[in-house]
Amino acid sequence: MTKLIMNRRRLLGLGAASASSLVLAGCDQFDFLARRDDPVRNFLERANELTYAAQRALVGDQALAREFAESEIRQGQRPNGSTDPRRNVEEYQQLEATGFTNYRLKITGLVEQEQSYSLAELRNMPARTQITRHDCVEGWSCIAKWTGVPLSRLLDEARVKPAAKFVVYHCYDKLGGGLSGAQPYYESCDLIDAFHPQTIAAYGLNDETLPVSNGAPVRVRIERALGYKQPKYVHTIELVDGFSQYGLGQGGYWEDRGYDWYGGI
Repeated sequence: MTKLIMNRRRLLGLGAASASSLVLAGCDQFDFLARRDDPVRNFLERANELTYAAQRALVGDQALAREFAESEIRQGQRPNGSTDPRRNVEEYQQLEATGFTNYRLKITGLVEQEQSYSLAELRNMPARTQITRHDCVEGWSCIAKWTGVPLSRLLDEARVKPAAKFVVYHCYDKLGGGLSGAQPYYESCDLIDAFHPQTIAAYGLNDETLPVSNGAPVRVRIERALGYKQPKYVHTIELVDGFSQYGLGQGGYWEDRGYDWYGGI
């Protein structure tokens, strides 16, 4: 099983990273990744949907990601991707300078009652701590201890409407550049993963406050998914029925650039 996971991660990493880098470099032959109605892109999207359906059938909705002993934590959680929004996001810079005392995590969209939580309120809620392995699409892994509020609790308090199908995570960090400038990072998952018992709004890492380099003040952990599906610097959790209004409509910053949407392991 480990070999299968590693091979899949390597395939995703080589294929998606290569395609996205070619798009950013302006290679005309990969323009289809930026066109929503292109038949090649539509074919790839259907393939992703088949992968998603197959994995759901094989793994099951409530199957747990493996948890580890503390003795298996052999290094700090490796920072990756965006690691310091203070450099280009003034609002985040101001929040971090005051210890995130004015931070609010918002639950919006297709809910009966929108919610807003301070970091102190989140820390005072019943917490879950889990030691899990972070699997990056680039091929490396890292075991760490995460502490946070089960996302299901926050969603239950907001009372998700029947029309909701997905959860979109809006983040403070920005990536990219070029003519369009840096774009806010966003991610998403379905309601199955959002309500999964190991999906948490994490504010603690290895018995310490979550550091900026790993996503402070809140990082959502979706433990049955690859690393790019674990959004950092989250400020808003939005319940939606589709992705068309965000980015290129593929459900995430990297998905808009060719990565698999489900990203399950």
